[in-house]
Amino acid sequence: MAYSSSSIMWHLSALSWVILILPLSSLSQPSNNITLGSSLSTIQENPSWLSPSGEFAFGLYRLPNKDLFLLAIWFYKIPERTVVWSAKGDKPVQRGSILSLTNSGQLVLYDNQSQEIWKPNINAPAAMAAMLDTGEFVLKGLNSSRIWGTFNHPTDTILPAQKLDQNSSLFSRRAEDDYSNGKFQLRLLEDGNLSLYTGNVLTGYTYNISSRILYNGDQSGSRSLGNGFQLLFDEKGYIGLLQRNGTISNLSMGQSFPTGESYQRATIDLDGVFRKYVYRKTGQTKWVATGGIPSDLCTAVISFPGSGVCGFNSYCKLDENRNPSCECPEGYSYLKPNTTLEGCKPNFADQSCNPDGFSNEKLLFELEEMPNTTWILADFEQYNPVHEELCRRSCLKDCLCAVAVFDNGTCLKKKLPLSNGRAGPGITAKTFVKVLKRNLSQEDSPHPDLCQGKKDQATLVHVGWALLGSSGFLNFLLVSAISLAVYYSYHKKLLSIHEDSSLLRLNLRSFTFKQLEEATHGFKEELGRGAFGTVYNGVLASDSSNIVAVKRLDRVVEEVEREFKTEMTAIGQTHHRNLVRLLGFCDEGTHRLLVYEFMSNGSLAGFLFNNLKPDWRLRCQIASGIARGLMYLHEECSTQIIHCDIKPHNILLDDCFVARISDFGLAKLLKTDQTRTSTGIRGTRGYLAPEWFKNLSITVKVDVYSFGIVLLEIICCRKHIEMTVEHEEEVILKEWAYKCYREGRLDLLVGEEEEALRDRNMLERMVMVAIWCVQEDPSLRPSMKRVARMMAGVAEVSVPMDPSFSSQMGKSLS
Repeated sequence: MAYSSSSIMWHLSALSWVILILPLSSLSQPSNNITLGSSLSTIQENPSWLSPSGEFAFGLYRLPNKDLFLLAIWFYKIPERTVVWSAKGDKPVQRGSILSLTNSGQLVLYDNQSQEIWKPNINAPAAMAAMLDTGEFVLKGLNSSRIWGTFNHPTDTILPAQKLDQNSSLFSRRAEDDYSNGKFQLRLLEDGNLSLYTGNVLTGYTYNISSRILYNGDQSGSRSLGNGFQLLFDEKGYIGLLQRNGTISNLSMGQSFPTGESYQRATIDLDGVFRKYVYRKTGQTKWVATGGIPSDLCTAVISFPGSGVCGFNSYCKLDENRNPSCECPEGYSYLKPNTTLEGCKPNFADQSCNPDGFSNEKLLFELEEMPNTTWILADFEQYNPVHEELCRRSCLKDCLCAVAVFDNGTCLKKKLPLSNGRAGPGITAKTFVKVLKRNLSQEDSPHPDLCQGKKDQATLVHVGWALLGSSGFLNFLLVSAISLAVYYSYHKKLLSIHEDSSLLRLNLRSFTFKQLEEATHGFKEELGRGAFGTVYNGVLASDSSNIVAVKRLDRVVEEVEREFKTEMTAIGQTHHRNLVRLLGFCDEGTHRLLVYEFMSNGSLAGFLFNNLKPDWRLRCQIASGIARGLMYLHEECSTQIIHCDIKPHNILLDDCFVARISDFGLAKLLKTDQTRTSTGIRGTRGYLAPEWFKNLSITVKVDVYSFGIVLLEIICCRKHIEMTVEHEEEVILKEWAYKCYREGRLDLLVGEEEEALRDRNMLERMVMVAIWCVQEDPSLRPSMKRVARMMAGVAEVSVPMDPSFSSQMGKSLS
């Protein structure tokens, strides 16, 4: 049977009797009277006074794993001696402290230096004290009149036969073994509403009434209870809100059990949920929660000011048991390791707003997508209507933006600290969190000996050298200024920008053919030849220190001028640490030329395939860089780019040996009939995925296959096909690598290389990733995002199957 507002009505006279009789009934309970002059000391084995039944104890409770004591009341008969009341929870006392009921009628707690720590505020001296079987400790005056009791001064718990009056509160603890006031306060207000507040645990300040949530019988939160007079917990285990009109609204705290058969309590827990617990006296070994309110704390509370349910920069979500938990976004960690309630901090420095470095920021930061997640407050800009991609870019380019929340055409840009975060299937918004790119800090200097004399962040600065040394950087600032003017001149114009190509091309410098002919001294110094043309060394006339690489294309058809410019715009908008930066182009008559950054250490092919085997750690970093560059092309560009020709010759190395993918997007400049062979295949044999030969649709998985072959070459420092080896089975690297892996002979792959064998976990992980990448069935190959995560060790790598095995039913790892 449960209380409900429709089924239980009490006459006011009966109600008054109940209200008056509660304190009297407490005194009528059996009690072991404690006489004046009695005391408890922490040097005693059991410094407590028991109730007549022995079920409750009042005294000096020893905190777990600490030589500290708390003045408290706790369940005494059960192994899990649960505290239900405490005094001075923020200041436990040390061994040697004493609790005394003095001859003058005062209850005083002294520390081990005989300093007074705590005493109750009473108007008259006590004649005696008693610990009752209800779980209350009382002080009695003359004629056994009640002058003070713990039920009138609750902490985080109420017990059967206890009530919570108007303007009384329960406070959660700060931590499991920290009994000071925590973040949450449950309070019965004068207007009759049972409300939950959040507060600041350091100052004790409770945030204003906007943080209030209202509880009612149906838990919908849609109406106020009104006129609540007392929160009652009766001896049958029912918890209800007693109103002045005699109605009791059941709080739906679950099944009830008679107190004779079980111990019961209702506690506002660390996570802010008010729960009822039952401990059966027979056949039970732990407390079991029978119900709690609110049912979804994450969406029930909004506090302003304040962080909400969880701390700043964290968000609340329900676990599988519908209990709230506070979690940090990707790239953030908890402020305090022993609690999840006090918020999160970023594990990286804020994005710089220094104009000199701002153009490089997109190279350093990326956005992590969090579906069904939002932070309610802290936004400083709002756009509507707007496309999701523009929302992302706007945050990435804004040094003040830490998070962008996109919901049904609305973009909210937010600063730190973030407040009132929540996640769950009922939330339609998705959030983009700005973080430093993965493993960037570990790769700032790929090899300390290779970048001697430079500052710790030299590699990062080098990525933007070409920008700083050319008019392209000034043009970039010009675009930024124009964009900001458009943003703020008319709100809706900002929101409907469609990335006009004439603006975007300002990121690239347009050269004349004569300028590039002079820069290359008449195309004299050839750096190399590729599938799409010849590359020449050049120096820009505007800056003699700015060495560039000029690629002269010979495979672009004259009549595709508009398409060429469009694709140049798309390629020019790619900015990533692991891509060669396109600085400009020439589109004059029949001449099509591209101007790139100059990479001083040449290609990966020249690095790998020589007599000196490169450093193992450096090879691993190069492989990880290539993976991140491909992930960017496949998943983070506004227009997806499939490279189609990943091979060591198209991976260049800058002066700190950071891997930079070149020739990306050049396949987009060719007509479909202008390919390397008459079969329509693009790329280089040996690195080509099998689907090129099977008339299957071409997807990003062709690049994944090529990367797998390159990864094996990086591991072994040998080419994918090697005709000079002693054993015929070693000719095809892919097949030999799988054989070595299957037989547990990875040492053969690296030729007994000591550094690689010492790093066996990394060696095995890279080999396994490579084998997954070269699977015959494209659906079995992982995405480049997963490849990057597996190589970084943040995603598990399962045991790969034989790459020659093909099954259309294979489960995709994407």
